[in-house]
Amino acid sequence: MGSLDGRTVFITGAARGQGRAHAVRLAREGADIIGVDICENIATMTYPNASLADLEETRRLVEKEGRRMVACKGDVRSYVDMQEAVRAGADEFGRIDIIIANAGIVRLAGESEDFMADWRDVIDTNLTGVYHTIRAALPVMREAGRGGSIVITSSTAGLKGTASLNASGNAYAAAKRGVVALMQNLANHLAPEWIRVNTIHPTGVLSGMTQNDAMNALMEHAAAGGQNAISGMENALPLPILQPEDVANAVAFLVSEEARFITGIQWPLDAGFSIR
Repeated sequence: MGSLDGRTVFITGAARGQGRAHAVRLAREGADIIGVDICENIATMTYPNASLADLEETRRLVEKEGRRMVACKGDVRSYVDMQEAVRAGADEFGRIDIIIANAGIVRLAGESEDFMADWRDVIDTNLTGVYHTIRAALPVMREAGRGGSIVITSSTAGLKGTASLNASGNAYAAAKRGVVALMQNLANHLAPEWIRVNTIHPTGVLSGMTQNDAMNALMEHAAAGGQNAISGMENALPLPILQPEDVANAVAFLVSEEARFITGIQWPLDAGFSIR
């Protein structure tokens, strides 16, 4: 018996990284998964997004745990896409008990020629996309009257700003701080229905966002003493980067009955980054 037997989880950014880790970890606890990912690149970003093959691999890994997954190609920037994913999942499983608004992007380089496009794509994905995700899935959760849990993936950038004039970096920090306000509003409003809402704030996590040529170039520049978006970023613990499973293990606790009294918190999963 798993701690989430009979539950259904709606996850965005599910094709790889933290989203995949959440899907597999919660499937291991007995949950079925509705997994959504854009599965195409965004022109302003400097690294490739996950593919349809990646999303299918997540489904295979969920099924390996003995659970089912409805895999949907969808862009969190589109409320219609989120509604369609919710509808497909609800038709299959009949319920949504947990929402993990995880999808996120950032441009890992200098600004593009259209720096406002850099800003818009990050805000539309990392802030408006979170709102789309929750507003699309929440009616199914509320209608059942069983309570539920919502987890929003923020970042250490949602707790602690760094020096930057870069449009994408500024948008990333603004969005990751903005979802905290959204979380607090929702946590207050939904508490009487036993729906808990929290944000998590990871430090760097091994994923497609952090393992690519653009990030490697930033790291090499910073290691040589240069100033860029990641220079000066260092965890307090001697741990350079988290594994996605580290975050998924924390989330598995946060959505479980063991954490039934926890709502409205900003949980740093940051190896001490925010205290430096």
